[in-house]
Amino acid sequence: MKTKDAHTLLQQHHPKAIQKRLSQPPKSQHISDAVLGGIDGCVTTFAVVSGTLGAGFPKSVALVLGVANLLADGFSMAISNYEAVKAHGEFVDSVVQIEEEHIDKVPAGEREEIRQIFRQKGFSGKVLEQITSTITQDRQLWVQTMLAEEYGIQNISLNPWRSAMTTFTSFFVVGLVPLIPFLLPQLAIKNQFILSACLACLMFFLIGMMKSLVFSKPVFLSGLRTLLTGGSAATIAFIAGYILRKFFDVAGA
Repeated sequence: MKTKDAHTLLQQHHPKAIQKRLSQPPKSQHISDAVLGGIDGCVTTFAVVSGTLGAGFPKSVALVLGVANLLADGFSMAISNYEAVKAHGEFVDSVVQIEEEHIDKVPAGEREEIRQIFRQKGFSGKVLEQITSTITQDRQLWVQTMLAEEYGIQNISLNPWRSAMTTFTSFFVVGLVPLIPFLLPQLAIKNQFILSACLACLMFFLIGMMKSLVFSKPVFLSGLRTLLTGGSAATIAFIAGYILRKFFDVAGA
């Protein structure tokens, strides 16, 4: 997250501000979905372009395969993310049902679990018993505490449809950028490829910068790291296409 000045932090930690903030349910974030979709969209699309041109095929083939990759791979990635988020939600629901059942059938045992959890945190004596009693008097708090402490599950509800759409949109928009030069017929294919490579590098770097601004990481290093990751994948694809063309007699046009 972005760092804030001392005055802003003091305002946000005023008792009323804290009460208002904690009274609201945790907000889900889709930054990771956008970053993942953007990087994968740019990597795979430019890799397709690199591999195709490395094999000596015409730019029309690179354009067709690139667009096909955007639609098919973007859709596949969105569906995979949807299923992953949905499966996580179903897992959380199943754990809640298990804890609810345990509280109904063995309340003393579940109460002892709460007691031992907070004993391990350093509480003891009357304070420990007060904590145990307070938590186990509120069934919802009891279940949520067990989710967080026993299973390590955070109480954040993710929308699988929103995650899927964020992933697909980011994948398609960012992945489309390296294909733009191939829509400019006035450029020679060599210049189109160079421009495509420059745009892909720019996208990798901007995505890395976006991550750094959100999570307060070094801007240049984060952009460079993402650039190297995406550039490496594209280089491998180009070399693979070139080797297939030279040594295995893959015919280009």
